[in-house]
Amino acid sequence: MTNNIQINRRSIQLLRVLLSGIFLVAGSNHLLNTTQTVRRLEQASFKGIAYFFGEPETLVLLSGILMLIAGFLFLIGYKTRWAAIVLGLILVPITLTVQVGQINTLGPLFKNIAILGGLLFFMINDTEKSFKIK
Repeated sequence: MTNNIQINRRSIQLLRVLLSGIFLVAGSNHLLNTTQTVRRLEQASFKGIAYFFGEPETLVLLSGILMLIAGFLFLIGYKTRWAAIVLGLILVPITLTVQVGQINTLGPLFKNIAILGGLLFFMINDTEKSFKIK
C-alpha cells in the first residue's frame, strides 16, 4: 500500500516563489537599511536573544546576505530543502527577538509563524520524490 499524495507541480512552484519573496525583500532591506534594522533590533523586547548570537550590526548584515542567497536558491528551486532550513534558522531568532513581546501587534508574529509553516513543508517533504507530482 502506498501513501502517495497527488500535488500539482505548479502549486509547489507557486508556493516556493511566493514564500521566497519576503526573504528577498527582507534580505535586501537588511543590507540597504542596516542602521534602521539595527535600531529596530535594539528596541525589541527580547533583544538579549540577538546579543547572545553577536553584535547586532554583524547579525543584520549576515542575516541579510543569507536571506538573499537562500531566498534566491529557494525561489529557483535549487537545494530547496537546505534553503528552507537556512531560512527557518534565520526566521526563528528574528521572530523570537523582534515579534514576541509586541503584544499589541500580533499580526507580524503570526505572519512569521505562517511563513515558518510554509518553510516546514519544504523541510519535511522532498517535493520531487515524496509526491506524485502531476
